[in-house]
Amino acid sequence: MRQNDSSVVEFILLGFSHFLELQAHMFRAFLVIYLVTLIGNAIIIAVIFLDQSLHIPMYRFLQNLSVVEGSFSTAIMPEMLVVLTTEKTTISFGGCFAQMYFILLFGGTECFLLGAMAYDRFTAICHPLSYQVIMNKRVFMKLVMSSWVLGIMVATLQTTCVFSFPFCGPNEINHISCETPALACADLFFFEIYAFAGTILIVMVPFLLILLSYIRILFAILKMSSTTGRQKAFSTCASRLTSVTLFCGTASMTYLQPKSRYSPETKKLMSLAYSLLTPLLNPLIYSLRNSEMKRAVMKLWQRKVVLHTI
Repeated sequence: MRQNDSSVVEFILLGFSHFLELQAHMFRAFLVIYLVTLIGNAIIIAVIFLDQSLHIPMYRFLQNLSVVEGSFSTAIMPEMLVVLTTEKTTISFGGCFAQMYFILLFGGTECFLLGAMAYDRFTAICHPLSYQVIMNKRVFMKLVMSSWVLGIMVATLQTTCVFSFPFCGPNEINHISCETPALACADLFFFEIYAFAGTILIVMVPFLLILLSYIRILFAILKMSSTTGRQKAFSTCASRLTSVTLFCGTASMTYLQPKSRYSPETKKLMSLAYSLLTPLLNPLIYSLRNSEMKRAVMKLWQRKVVLHTI
């Protein structure tokens, strides 16, 4: 067993080396998804920043989510694209440490931020008359800052702990990126306990709080007199809960049991759900389906067209 010291200078990312004939197609598909993800989230960030009418907690939360989603995708996708274009991809010890840190930072922040957003929607729908008092600017800032601070704490603690464990066997990482389960020692019981506790606190607790919030929201929706309003609210809540479940569910299956029965190839495919699909889908689910966002996008687009025609 090789210890985690200066003798380890680089790692080899295996990626999808077992699917050599598909790597060119995967590269093109992943590149398109990554670019669309960046563009979609960038549009949301810019529109909310430029439109004063969207400077309310709901859209400020969405703006922060877009920053997190774009950053999370950037922490994974560029290295993954490099892996798909080379037969043997190496990443330095420091590079691996940095990638794991930012994956945990933005992934953890997203979990906490989604919980804060669910609380915001719960307050708006279940307590509409007192929403302005409950979700004031001070409370909003506390929720956002807490999400980021907790994300930083999680990333710092977990990355430091992971790199303090001994490495097993060769310095090959049979994964698409430097993530915690890929570096886990197969016979280290303490690491199993650490991974289980970390996943419960970071992923499952926020997910359960989100689920409880949406259950309360569901009961509030059922009391609506308008059939159209109920259908619209159901559609919005169902799509959001599906996205959260996809992110938290696949992340939990990957991180909860590093020594699980899932093969490395299966874990790679599961990791694509939270590293590739949710950053792509969330701009559509949370923002671009929203009528106010669409109105703001059209207003800014028309303003740009007018300025160019003058």
